[in-house]
Amino acid sequence: MAGTDRADDSFRLRATLASIAPGTDLREGLERVLRGRTGALIVLGSDKTVDSISTGGFTLDVAFSPTGLRELAKMDGALILDRDASRIINAAVHLMPDPAIPSVETGTRHRTADRVARQTGFPVISVSQSMQIIAVYVGELRYVLEDSGQILSRANQALATLERYKLRLDEVSSTLSALEIEDLVTVRDVAVVAQRLEMVTRIAREIEDYVLELGTDGRLLSLQLDELVTGVDTERELVIRDYLPLTRRRRSAAEVLADLESLSPADLVDVAAVARAMGLGSSEHLDGAVTPRGYRLLAKVPRLPGAVVDRLVDHFGSLQKLLSASIDDLQAVDGVGELRARSVREGLSRLAESSILERYV
Repeated sequence: MAGTDRADDSFRLRATLASIAPGTDLREGLERVLRGRTGALIVLGSDKTVDSISTGGFTLDVAFSPTGLRELAKMDGALILDRDASRIINAAVHLMPDPAIPSVETGTRHRTADRVARQTGFPVISVSQSMQIIAVYVGELRYVLEDSGQILSRANQALATLERYKLRLDEVSSTLSALEIEDLVTVRDVAVVAQRLEMVTRIAREIEDYVLELGTDGRLLSLQLDELVTGVDTERELVIRDYLPLTRRRRSAAEVLADLESLSPADLVDVAAVARAMGLGSSEHLDGAVTPRGYRLLAKVPRLPGAVVDRLVDHFGSLQKLLSASIDDLQAVDGVGELRARSVREGLSRLAESSILERYV
């Protein structure tokens, strides 16, 4: 249950970071408070629980503005905003959260922010007058905002790493396609591709967090990321579906992907651990032969609907049978007429030819 709560806190933290990213009115207001060196305590939400721990202050219920936030922060007490920070509900409020709630914070403002966030479930923002930092509290999580320049520097380093990993992924993926056509695939070949796909996905998610926090400053980074990872999620699923073991208790592709995502960084670099997560055996099985069903290559045939791909795979059972199927054989599948059969036949032939050429030329 604790793990679920923490995952929920992480999701809410991402949403909060998006609402205070550069380019938003709330971020501009926080920057004004920071430059003014007055400090602030801001609760993003109002309900009966917030009311029960609030004393003093006064009700405003006015539209939010960065300058308004800056001026109201000059007074002692907290500011209560609505959930989407579009209105300032209360100002100069004294918050009295339950003192029994544990907190490792030492400063009065940060300790109050921590306890209010845990007690109410709403995000709380603390702007430190002395330390000149903006801290966000969501549930049990605390996150300190950084300067955009620092984030952008780390993001660009991660992007360079992603480019190298994506290049390697393209190489092993092309090799796998050629091996599939020649019916020479081993467990190791499949595990290496799945490993690289998972690595690329994890780096991309890290960059997505940077993009989220950068707001308008991360638009170019977002475009570069999209260009690099387009199709990766689809490729991950297709690899799993191609080599999903036909065991008595057959796992779904989603379950296998979840097992791969749960691998630790140390396990992810171990090809045998990746093979185990995929249900393909352990280290002694790495050189064992496996046969693809054909999802990956059929997905590369132009204008071929997913439903037709599923029926083709169900009918033929393996890529090798698909490759050797005649136009008449293909037409025996429901939804495959003569034109589509020719398209599939020619498409697979072109893919086979190009894959072999890339491997040996």
